[in-house]
Amino acid sequence: MSIDREGPVPPYRQIADQLRTQIVDGSIPVGRRIPSLVELEQTYGVARDTLRKAVQVLKDEGLVETVSGMGVFVIAVPAGE
Repeated sequence: MSIDREGPVPPYRQIADQLRTQIVDGSIPVGRRIPSLVELEQTYGVARDTLRKAVQVLKDEGLVETVSGMGVFVIAVPAGE
C-alpha cells in the first residue's frame, strides 16, 4: 500500500481511507485488530503522529476503538457499505 505524498489529500486521510476500505471489504472484519502503529509505520513509512491522526479519524467515525493493552479493534462497518 502506498500514499501520494504530492497530492492534495493529506497522508493521514489517505491512510484512514485505505483502512476504511479494508474494514468495508472485510479484510479487517468486525472484532479484529487493525495493524499496530509499528506495522503501519513499516507499511507506509510515515511518522507515528500521522498514523495516530489516521486512526483518530476512524475512531471519530465510530469504526474502531482502543482496547487497553490489546490494540485498536474494528467495532462497526460504515453505514450503507
